[in-house]
Amino acid sequence: YEISLGLVGSEMCIRDSITNSRCIMMANRGYDMTPTMYSPDGRIYQVEYALETVKRGTLAIGVKCKDGIIIAVEEKGRSLQVSEVTQKIFQVDEHIGVAAAGYIPDARVQVDNARYFSQSNKLTYDEPVEIETVAKHLADQNHQFTQYSGVRPFGVALIIAGVDRKGSQIVTIDPSGTYVAYSAVAIGLGSDDVNDFLEKNYNDNLTLDEAASLAIAAINLKSEEKTGIDHIKMSKVTGDTKLLERISEDDLKKFDAAAKGKFVK
Repeated sequence: YEISLGLVGSEMCIRDSITNSRCIMMANRGYDMTPTMYSPDGRIYQVEYALETVKRGTLAIGVKCKDGIIIAVEEKGRSLQVSEVTQKIFQVDEHIGVAAAGYIPDARVQVDNARYFSQSNKLTYDEPVEIETVAKHLADQNHQFTQYSGVRPFGVALIIAGVDRKGSQIVTIDPSGTYVAYSAVAIGLGSDDVNDFLEKNYNDNLTLDEAASLAIAAINLKSEEKTGIDHIKMSKVTGDTKLLERISEDDLKKFDAAAKGKFVK
């Protein structure tokens, strides 16, 4: 075999002495080797690959309501896995929770960074950090990882949610460094359809229980399970306590029962 590399079009040609030559197009070759390089059509492929990793992760959902916030994730545990421990919901501060979709080890790194930043802010200003401030800090870090060679973009998106002096807040960040505030949002596999579902069913007057039911219905919309709560983990922050609390399986069953037939698909 004779192999030749063509510079134009990033084309690899393999010549076989018996058969005719075959050319294999190496898609994006060269332009996706580093996050610092734009392709001729203005794309940064490594960032796009990281966003694709998020889309392949299981669902994470955040819902804001008049008396707090709900964050929920789809998490399929093994039969002997401890059910009380979740791998996709993290606590940053007493009043802030994070739900992740994508490559979860990257989420742990970002959560550790957010915890350090939150505690530093409290020591410096003697007040709890605001949710948007944490989101901007992490988004800035994500953006830095698209500007230097020798690093790769984080392969995870986060929903950062809680209650601060401005009220209930939900902000998402993605590997590109973009951060956006929402009233309700889904990230991960099937999130486009789930976000359409949330747009149809969300309203500003939802109670905390109604928001929890909506989150369960949204996850089951695209989940392989379709019913039940064994694959769902959920936490809340209420406006009264401003504390992140895990929602028990008994409460999840109650919210699941209330969700049946209630929402427009």
